[in-house]
Amino acid sequence: MRRLRYRHLLTALPLLLLAPLAGCGDDEEPRAAMTVRVLVRDINIRPEGVECAGTGPYTYFHNRAAYRVVDGDGATLAEGELPAGKSVRTFEEDLEVPRIPTFCEFAVPVSVAERDAYRLIVDDRRPIPLTRDDSEGPALVAVVPS
Repeated sequence: MRRLRYRHLLTALPLLLLAPLAGCGDDEEPRAAMTVRVLVRDINIRPEGVECAGTGPYTYFHNRAAYRVVDGDGATLAEGELPAGKSVRTFEEDLEVPRIPTFCEFAVPVSVAERDAYRLIVDDRRPIPLTRDDSEGPALVAVVPS
């Protein structure tokens, strides 16, 4: 009896190994590695360069918050969870204090197909338009209004 069961398993094994490759033909669109950079202008008082999350009306910006990058038609191009943000100063003046007004910036690596328009959806909220910025490497950028 055991041999019969193993023989069926060995017959099915090649099919199981090929199953993940189904639909991965040459007709898949080429994708480009980019970074989605989101600046949440929450103006919070904290040290510069520390992990952060959005505050006030932006508390849905936090590590592990679900995000999607969609095209102009709403088709999902990338999805996942946000990493922790990093606090960045709101202005260049040195206040000579350890805690300063900051924004919370998120950097999310994605791989997306070429499109005319991109939008970011975080926590199923209103889509945020993304603009291209190749000045510091390929990036899509969003600034959340304060």
